[in-house]
Amino acid sequence: MAVDTSPRTATWTYVEGEWLQGNPPLIGPTSHAMWLGSSVFDGARWFDGIAPDLDLHCQRVNRSAVAMGLKPLKTAEEIEQLTWEGIKKFDGKTPIYIKPMYWGEHGSPGSVVMVDGASTRFALCLFEAPMGGHGGTSLTLSPYRRPTPECANTDAKAGALYPNSARMIMEAKSRGFDNALVRDLNGNVVETASSNVFMVKDGVVKTPAANRTFLAGITRGRVIKLLQHAGFDVREATLGVEDFMDADEVFTSGNYSKVVAVARLDDREFQQGPVTRKALELYMDWAHGRLASAE
Repeated sequence: MAVDTSPRTATWTYVEGEWLQGNPPLIGPTSHAMWLGSSVFDGARWFDGIAPDLDLHCQRVNRSAVAMGLKPLKTAEEIEQLTWEGIKKFDGKTPIYIKPMYWGEHGSPGSVVMVDGASTRFALCLFEAPMGGHGGTSLTLSPYRRPTPECANTDAKAGALYPNSARMIMEAKSRGFDNALVRDLNGNVVETASSNVFMVKDGVVKTPAANRTFLAGITRGRVIKLLQHAGFDVREATLGVEDFMDADEVFTSGNYSKVVAVARLDDREFQQGPVTRKALELYMDWAHGRLASAE
């Protein structure tokens, strides 16, 4: 996903009681998050007057804060209310990325490496970002892996986890691909470098079972429920690279672009299949209120 946060992109950030335009300087060289990585965030979307599952994203950022040792300063409901306040500052046409964040300013008195939860700060950043991605994407198998909970704080949507994703994407792009198919330390496929992944074989939809090595996303869960509600056989399973190479369809899900077809996985090419099209159609119908809830 390409994000333009230059001065020409409309951006508003709420911090400490006020809305600031652009990219305000919030973190200094002694901030714990700056040099020791104690930051968490979440990402939601506004488009066409709607913000699907905004409440769930606001709830998750608070869970991430707790997992990082930070102190949630806002309730999920307060973050949601602030988001709608901020949305009014935009043109009402261009899609918006919604990014609530927490970070630590200081280390613990007992250890500078450990964040002091009492120093937690909060910001909510909204910026224009077109949806994109619906022309299809290409994947290659990454040589890099996702860590286990014993190796990293995988229970949080932590900023510190994303340099690993970045190197996966950089390596993939160096070989002419958009993104990477990623495995865990046991060699099982878990996701792409920046989204969840599904495969379809003989009409059965499968997605890697959540095992705490990757973020089992909110959009992923929504797509699973919508497809099941529509009568599809959807299974969370342990999947290998060979399962994806042998699939009839492969698609990704994520907050940024929702549902995107995979057109190529290494030397295997795919057409956008009927299940992928249906998944996107169901999601958009549900998001716009044209479909009953699949809860």
